[in-house]
Amino acid sequence: MQKILVIDDDESLRDTIGVMLERENFVPILAADGNVGFEKAFSLKPNLLLVDLRLPGMSGVEVCKQLRAARIQTPIIILSAIGDEVDKVLLLEIGADDYMVKPFGTRELLARIRAVLRRTSSDVQKVICFGDVEVDLDRRAITNRKQDVKLTPAEYNLLVFFLQNADRALSRDVILNSVWGYESYPNTRTVDAHVVRLRQKLERDPGCPEHFLTVHGVGYRFLL
Repeated sequence: MQKILVIDDDESLRDTIGVMLERENFVPILAADGNVGFEKAFSLKPNLLLVDLRLPGMSGVEVCKQLRAARIQTPIIILSAIGDEVDKVLLLEIGADDYMVKPFGTRELLARIRAVLRRTSSDVQKVICFGDVEVDLDRRAITNRKQDVKLTPAEYNLLVFFLQNADRALSRDVILNSVWGYESYPNTRTVDAHVVRLRQKLERDPGCPEHFLTVHGVGYRFLL
């Protein structure tokens, strides 16, 4: 199972995240300050780090800087309070892979964790096929029955998210948070409209889909 190191001095939040990770079959490793977390990042070799921006001992920024300076490429998601001045460009420059602003929902956090783990995985499948469709992730190229298919950036990102979460029931909110971003999506109808377009472009019979399935009362499930 994949190990996730949570470095946060908020005991309640730290424990809540730990319980959520256990339920989702991750192994949580908890640390209450930057120095201890930094040492655990070296010794326990987690698959991902959740790092609070403001930490006693060593700040979240310093944890990122020191790990990257030591050539540790473990993916990092920064956690910050609403009142923090978060320079998104700076966080990316110092090596963070993503960031989240507190308070956040555990479902959104879980979606971000899985998305970062997928992006940073070294053994991600590069070409994925379903039905008559072939998706080349390196080239961002899609064919259906050997014919090129043109997707908008949003349609492509949604398709990739479905491919990376095959056979999972996904709520519209989770899809919106992961594909469009928690702070930018308009409403859940956005997902419905884009799923309709993917069905039209990629399903044999859009009116009777085999891959982009509706899960009533929840959202959608994609089947390879």
